[in-house]
Amino acid sequence: MLLYIIRHGDPDYPTDTLTLRGMFQAEAVGKRMYDAGIDRIFTSPMGRARLTASPAARLLGLTPQIEAWTHEIGDEKSVIQPDGRRRSISVLPGSYLRENGAQEIGYRDSMTAPYFNTIADKLQPTFDYIDASGRDFLERLGYREENGVYRILRPNKERVALFCHAAFMRAWLSTLLHIPKHMFWADFAITHTGVTVLEFRNYKSGITAPKVLCFSDMSHLYAAGLDMVHDNHIRL
Repeated sequence: MLLYIIRHGDPDYPTDTLTLRGMFQAEAVGKRMYDAGIDRIFTSPMGRARLTASPAARLLGLTPQIEAWTHEIGDEKSVIQPDGRRRSISVLPGSYLRENGAQEIGYRDSMTAPYFNTIADKLQPTFDYIDASGRDFLERLGYREENGVYRILRPNKERVALFCHAAFMRAWLSTLLHIPKHMFWADFAITHTGVTVLEFRNYKSGITAPKVLCFSDMSHLYAAGLDMVHDNHIRL
């Protein structure tokens, strides 16, 4: 199985929709999903994710299935930053999450890392919910997690697309790939309609594990003649 995980297009956050730029991005990634031969589409219940999935669904003739657990993470990820303002930990410079040896903190202890330790009591239940729901999602697709690997219940040859959100992706991918959460937040940036592809190869042994084939790829924007500005920040 190939699992395509796509962040929504350039958003209008107050209305939970897309900007005109985001709509063009959605059309571009929809064409990419069509060319990839996606078999099933899943989406967050939020408007900006559903609107991003819409062109792919239209082109492929598929009805997106809502996955409530992929809703964006909310105020529980807000921390007091060095300037004294409370903002999302996602906009905190990664250096603050790595400094003073914090890069050596392992996966199981990542909630003790700087800044994460100030919101662990609020954020950990959300992480646990995403972890448990993600396991259920993958089991429905034919792969049951067992002690760090996945038992192949039903060899799945489908290409599956999930349209969702950046902070949600950081939380779930860090779990799937067993990367300490504070390091994932510090080191991995996900752009609008960035495409991440995980392969669950159907080995004869009956056991598999996710492998990243690409991360936050935006080549569909180049192919469509759209700007290559990463997350409204820097032109690539």
